[in-house]
Amino acid sequence: MTPEFSGLLRLIDERSVDFRATLGSAPSLDAPVPTCPGWTLFDLAQHLGGGDRYWAALVGAGPADAPAPEALAARAALTPPREPEALLAWLAESTRTLLNALREAGQEGGCWTWWPASQSPQNAAGVARHRVQETTVHTYDVQVALGAPQPLPDDVALDGVDEFLSTCCATTAAWPHKPTAFDFHTTEGFSWRLTVDANGARVTRLPRTAEDPDTSGVSVTGTASELVLYLYDRIRAEDLRVDGDAELLDLLRAWEPEE
Repeated sequence: MTPEFSGLLRLIDERSVDFRATLGSAPSLDAPVPTCPGWTLFDLAQHLGGGDRYWAALVGAGPADAPAPEALAARAALTPPREPEALLAWLAESTRTLLNALREAGQEGGCWTWWPASQSPQNAAGVARHRVQETTVHTYDVQVALGAPQPLPDDVALDGVDEFLSTCCATTAAWPHKPTAFDFHTTEGFSWRLTVDANGARVTRLPRTAEDPDTSGVSVTGTASELVLYLYDRIRAEDLRVDGDAELLDLLRAWEPEE
């Protein structure tokens, strides 16, 4: 389900083009972004373009125990132009900088990431996979700001559930509550289980036919796009089908593991 490294680079490029095209249709960069409270479209563009440059510097620095000074300096010195056409050009250059760094490193090229205790690799492939999702979700944010949200593309969303659970949820930090499991089912036929206990949180793929409420505390069902948007806190659990103890979802959302 996860694209090859070359496919991830292609998706970063495609999703970035879509982000710029959608942003370019906005009548004002000062428009608020409802899904990113307190941000304007300009703030969102600065965040995404700055993120591309930051990750490019991290990937270029190679394996490390902490963020490279040059990456931190690049992020601190961000001064994107406010003029719309210049901002779009700055965003395009940000994406090129990231793609060049990823290609030069190669998929196995190690680097610092903020997910050392997760099930995602600390390398260029892991970074590329995550940036596909971030760029796609932020394109959705622009669509919401313009009043025309669209489902996430299928090829991105189907990998997005696994990527989020593996990167943002999996951890070796102990779950501070009673052991349980969270099941996530897509209407497209794919399922995952996030098991949480004293050993941390880990995600596994479930067979297409698996749906056993007796072995999970709660299950969430929706399209792959809906599940990704829910995991990124863009839509509510109430917008999906929830079976079991819905309060467990609040515990998962509030959990901030300390590794």
